[in-house]
Amino acid sequence: MFISEAFAQAASSGAAAESPMSSIASMLPLLLMFVVLYFVMIRPQMKRQKEQKAMIDALAKGDEVIVGGGLLGRVSRVGDTFLQVEIASGVEIQVQRGSVVQVLPKGTFK
Repeated sequence: MFISEAFAQAASSGAAAESPMSSIASMLPLLLMFVVLYFVMIRPQMKRQKEQKAMIDALAKGDEVIVGGGLLGRVSRVGDTFLQVEIASGVEIQVQRGSVVQVLPKGTFK
């Protein structure tokens, strides 16, 4: 009877003494994974979104663009939320500003 009580007391006091360090050590890999995830995935995505927003805000009449569906055209009219894009002579379509994927160099679209 006395031996089992002694083992129980030793096991509980040893676990209590290591508890603060073991909890910090167990959280360290999780924290390290979050930091790596931030620098590998989250930060570059935020940078791409910022560049995309700047490109869309800088659209002007005469810019040559590629629209989300793969259409290539020249911006003929700029509105707050919509653009008129001329895809052929006399053929204009109305698209949302956010659907512009890329702005091309001048002279690409003829």
